[in-house]
Amino acid sequence: MLQRLVHLFPPKVRAQLRRVPFLVTLYRWLQRGRIRERYLFAGLSLVSVLMCLGTLLVSQQWFPPSALVLIVLAGGLVLRVRAFSALLVVVAVVLSVDSFVLDRGFSPGIVITLALTTLLGLSLSRTRQKLGVQGLRGESMLLELRDRLNRQGQIPTLPRGWDSKVELAQARGSSFGGDFVVSCRHRSADGERDLLEVALVDVSGKGIEAGTRALMLSGAFGGLLGSVEPETFLSACNTYLHRQRWDEGFVTAVHLVVDMETGEYTIESAGHPPAVKFASASGTWQVGTAKGVVLGVVPDLKCEPETGRLAPGDALMLYTDGLVEAPGRDLDAGIDALLGEAERLVPRGFRQGAREIVQTLSDAHDDDCALVLVWRQ
Repeated sequence: MLQRLVHLFPPKVRAQLRRVPFLVTLYRWLQRGRIRERYLFAGLSLVSVLMCLGTLLVSQQWFPPSALVLIVLAGGLVLRVRAFSALLVVVAVVLSVDSFVLDRGFSPGIVITLALTTLLGLSLSRTRQKLGVQGLRGESMLLELRDRLNRQGQIPTLPRGWDSKVELAQARGSSFGGDFVVSCRHRSADGERDLLEVALVDVSGKGIEAGTRALMLSGAFGGLLGSVEPETFLSACNTYLHRQRWDEGFVTAVHLVVDMETGEYTIESAGHPPAVKFASASGTWQVGTAKGVVLGVVPDLKCEPETGRLAPGDALMLYTDGLVEAPGRDLDAGIDALLGEAERLVPRGFRQGAREIVQTLSDAHDDDCALVLVWRQ
């Protein structure tokens, strides 16, 4: 958190801070998050003492004892349990001095607020001590993981005449979910074809509960994509799950390989909802036929791939079950509803309409949703 606070200052202010020798060092510490715990403890203790002096010498209205709640909360965020306990002793001494000198007790509201804040701070401190990180570095790590996951899901730059769009919406507005995308563009093993590979994966569950599993699998599947032959990608993913003895729910995936020169494509599915293709010649969406067993269930994965060719104006759409499944409704009915929404993509353009579809259907289903569109212009 500390290094992120530095960037809250305007650029001109940061430039002036760099010109003062003492502030230069402090700036670098903040930027790197390397302020030692004892300095943080000393700083919070000093602020507590200064607040006590302000209460006694200036005014209790300007320096109310209830402001110590902020000190306790800050200590819980940046200190480990031992240092936080010492800070609580300092706060208790400050309160005792205030009460003795002013010859008045504190209201029950202040006491209860401080007690609850102490419990909250102790819980935060214990969590960070278990993680072995200082302050809010744990949250910063999660943010970095989320950003890496989002960057990994972006489809690489495509050649002229091709375009793509990826839309993700996690349940309940969470930053993490069970749906993720990995993609890469590379030359085939014989060096004769320019291939785009896209894998859309759905981990069982939704929101934060599935997010941690998705984070782990995204790195593994992203490493396999482009490293193994396209026709063995889903089998390699299935082998990986078996080797890890995956027993944390099921995993479905759909794998798309497109030749950027000819438009020929292959789709393999492992328990995933069928992909759909827009044929510009007829102006209709066609449901794909690729089938396969859910990943991690059987040792030897068998898939029935679907092949075809994208002509200019054609498009392929991959999606997760969060867009089509709903309690009490048949899957085919959900796919029909999705295709009904997809009809709006054609006149508006695929790029503009993709986000509207995900936003509309994700709000209705309250589930992790993902949609990938690849089209030939």
